[in-house]
Amino acid sequence: MLLQVSCDLAFDIAVPTPFILMLRPRLDMNQRVIDEGYSLTPTTPMAEFIDSAGNRCQRLVAPPGQFSLQTWARVEVADVAETQPGAPFIPVPDLPDRVLDYLLPSRYCESDRFGQMAAEITAGRTPGYDQVAAIEEWLRANVRFVPGSSEIPLSAVDVNLNQQGVCRDLAHLGIALCRGLTIPARLVVGYLHELEPMELHAWFEAYVGGQWYRFDATQREPKAGYVVTGYGRDATDVAVYNQFGPPVFPLEQLVSVEQIEESSSPDRV
Repeated sequence: MLLQVSCDLAFDIAVPTPFILMLRPRLDMNQRVIDEGYSLTPTTPMAEFIDSAGNRCQRLVAPPGQFSLQTWARVEVADVAETQPGAPFIPVPDLPDRVLDYLLPSRYCESDRFGQMAAEITAGRTPGYDQVAAIEEWLRANVRFVPGSSEIPLSAVDVNLNQQGVCRDLAHLGIALCRGLTIPARLVVGYLHELEPMELHAWFEAYVGGQWYRFDATQREPKAGYVVTGYGRDATDVAVYNQFGPPVFPLEQLVSVEQIEESSSPDRV
């Protein structure tokens, strides 16, 4: 599946404001970035670095006044969702070093408070993938997906109390429940084809059977069309942007995800 994704952001900046952005698709084996581009108005120096999780991050200092950025990419992703019911639980001594951080409690995923709840939700399920599937089903049935219901990240504890949230919030609770069962889990952010309403999206992945599998309680069933921009322990690690100094908020945020033909050319320059 070939997708063209884009995100346009506009701000009103009062004083020179440092930003760290995470808007460009990851370069990894699960997706192929064919071409991409970005523009800043007014033209502003920008540098890119790779963080500890392998995410592509951009840093700049936005000048005072109206400031906007546009980013687009054409990305090839799998045509079908990869699922593996029955994939086994991996004991901690057998886990790769690189996934160990995703077992620990984090700022928005207080997994040390969800062990008993996770055990009750997954009672009778085979350890591993089937437990995570039970968590996804429970989230879908018990926590309402309400776009726009929270402007700041909520912790898993808060989401469980509210019983509603945005995509990021449902993912935080899913991650905490997985880690409560000693299953590594991470937050993923990016784009989703045919998401309603269209905006940047978040879901979670769990490490079972020797690899990461995607789970998304905001969708009725597994589907394709996901483009990843970042992986992290929770929203702390994968904010679309962090800014430093007096708070600024987007005047505009426009997101687009379109399926295109292989021979099509991007509509941005």
